[in-house]
Amino acid sequence: AATAPGKKITARLKRTLPVRGPQAPTLSELMRWYCLNTNTHGCRRIVVSRGRLRRLLWILLTLSAVGLILWQCAELLMNYYSASVSVTVQFQKLTFPAVTICNINPYKYSAMKEYLSELDKETKKALETFYGFSEGKSKVRRSVDDWNGTGSDFFQQIPLLKVEDFSRTATELHSGQKRRVEGSVFHKDSSIVNSGDSNDIIGFQLCDANNSSECALYTFSSGVNAIQEWYKLHYMNIMAQIPLETKEKLSYSADDLILTCFFDGLSCDKRHFTRFHHPLHGNCYTFNSGENGTILSTSTGGSEYGLHVVLYIDEADYNPFLVTSTGAKIIVHDQDEYPFIEDIGTEIETAAVTSIGMHFTRSRKLSKPYSDCTETGADIPVENLYNKSYSLQICLHSCFQKAMVDSCGCAQYAQPLPPGAEYCNYKKNPNWMYCYYRLHEKFVKEQLGCQQICKDACSFKEWALTTSIAQWPSIVSEDWMLRVLSWDKGQKLNKKLNKTDLVNLMVFYKDLNERFISENPTNTLVILLSNFGGQLGLWMSCSVVCVIEIVEVFLIDSLSIVLRRQWQKAKKWWSHRQRARAGKAPQGSDPERQGHDNPTPVSIDEDLPTFTTALRLPLPQDSPLPRTPPPNYSTLHLDTAFTEQLPDTLELGQH
Repeated sequence: AATAPGKKITARLKRTLPVRGPQAPTLSELMRWYCLNTNTHGCRRIVVSRGRLRRLLWILLTLSAVGLILWQCAELLMNYYSASVSVTVQFQKLTFPAVTICNINPYKYSAMKEYLSELDKETKKALETFYGFSEGKSKVRRSVDDWNGTGSDFFQQIPLLKVEDFSRTATELHSGQKRRVEGSVFHKDSSIVNSGDSNDIIGFQLCDANNSSECALYTFSSGVNAIQEWYKLHYMNIMAQIPLETKEKLSYSADDLILTCFFDGLSCDKRHFTRFHHPLHGNCYTFNSGENGTILSTSTGGSEYGLHVVLYIDEADYNPFLVTSTGAKIIVHDQDEYPFIEDIGTEIETAAVTSIGMHFTRSRKLSKPYSDCTETGADIPVENLYNKSYSLQICLHSCFQKAMVDSCGCAQYAQPLPPGAEYCNYKKNPNWMYCYYRLHEKFVKEQLGCQQICKDACSFKEWALTTSIAQWPSIVSEDWMLRVLSWDKGQKLNKKLNKTDLVNLMVFYKDLNERFISENPTNTLVILLSNFGGQLGLWMSCSVVCVIEIVEVFLIDSLSIVLRRQWQKAKKWWSHRQRARAGKAPQGSDPERQGHDNPTPVSIDEDLPTFTTALRLPLPQDSPLPRTPPPNYSTLHLDTAFTEQLPDTLELGQH
């Protein structure tokens, strides 16, 4: 029983001592302890320096050093995601690219007349009505198939119009009557060129088949552009209904297109070309496509080597309304790439020799987080409709075609068919034209989302082309050369060739230098950590251990103190609430639970008290000065140690 008061005093001192170190009860005590014990010299100097001026200077220096560290580390982090470009040039034997060649005129006009008779008739009527142009009585025969009854009504539904721009009054092609056109006006070119009257322009109107009030008027800067666009619109309607096998027969064969062929000085023929049917360019032929498992290469540069072909264009059999230029169109590409001849093809003129010198470059960019490119396109949520390696153009065209099928219910004729879809035509999809133009408008304005979804490829090959042109054949050699080429053509051609029907093409490497452009990370992880360490050591004389110490003190210990104080407050609030419900006096009024000199402590720490710290116990703030009670020592009580009184003391007690 004698040791109980001592244990109470020990526990009371233990609860009230100002504990220091990571177990300090307040943030200020924790920060003071950290500054006295940290390895960073600036923080320690703030605490131990004497004088306000010197302490202020150390505070400014320390804060400046911290600011510089943060700035430099932020620069290092931003540079970590940057890349440097390196160029490597190699001299070696180069793989020859694939070369795709198309006639600018996709189909023989003589074979297509039965399908295009009604369309050509309407076009000639528009020229005669609007411009007074007449070829006399049309000799174009009508189709013997069911094409003759399907076009007229539709041409009348979407006729060419002569529009007075300011009054928006249109003159129809068929009836010649004037009517006011409603709906939005879209000028397909930036400027308006007058045709005839001062304010008249040519165009056509498209309306929603389900809502006749929804219309759009498309006008053009030139009557030529308007007639060609209108003609192409109906042309795609017709071609979408012709089977692929029939279209391949209507276009040019390899024997029709290719007169002579040489590669690296050796003769080649149609067996070295692969046919590929393009919706807008008909039969095209790819040299060195690699489909047979063999890819040709060249070990010598210069115009004497490479590919040399002479093409027969047959200008007399061109469609006069579909194409207005003569010649061929070629594109140089990799064997795994799709030839977008309509987008980036190079046009080759007739009656001339065109020399195309190539420089080969391979490029590779770093993917995320350095750039927003894709390695294979597998991470792009767009189905590849071309069955070729991924490219940005493939993604954009596939995305638009998918949106076309979803919005209009059919596929656009110029792109491959998605699974389960069919090409648009006015028989099955009378509303597709209006839908297509509206959708294409959104695509151009980047409102369709395709430009945001599609990304550049991280690696690609590029052939930079240098083109030179010379007259061919020359005047002095024209006669014999055309005779020989006509003889080479043999019985397939019953007339003498004309130089405007011929294209002479040479494609070759100017040199065998392969340029490889690659991106490399400017900083690696090792360099980044080394730079961090240099900045911390330079400005704060700090190491990795110091960083761990900062994390421990400022994150773990500080958070622990805050949470502990909040927990004690919650416990105190709950204790008062429970007593209030029970009707008991607060715990602070119990003399056994609260000392005379010290208030009841809030927290209980496990550090043992010392004599020095026990003398620094805090006084209560809102109570008078303590009054020390009389000591309650057991030795002051007169307790006998004997059970019976001695005989010699009885007398004294009686007296």
